[in-house]
Amino acid sequence: MMTSVDTDLIRVLADPLRLRIVTLLAKETLCTSHLVEETGARQTNLSNHLRVLREAGVVETEPCGRYTYYKLRPDVIAQLAGQFADLAEAARAAAENKRACP
Repeated sequence: MMTSVDTDLIRVLADPLRLRIVTLLAKETLCTSHLVEETGARQTNLSNHLRVLREAGVVETEPCGRYTYYKLRPDVIAQLAGQFADLAEAARAAAENKRACP
């Protein structure tokens, strides 16, 4: 049973704008222009966040003419969810374990 969680990925997703981007990409594949419109973020700021998400393996790109589309990699999100599920199961199994104080 795995009880550790990918802390690097959690740090990547902990940023509110990156989490918003991931939430939007869970619904559809979008280009930067769409994401600027949806989030209200500046294009340069958004591009930096997309780079972080891409480097973390959370999103992948799809060139389309002069635009770049971004799509979520659901396997990465599912893997993180599985790690949290394992952690919850470990907590359930250890619910009655109590270490005595010295």
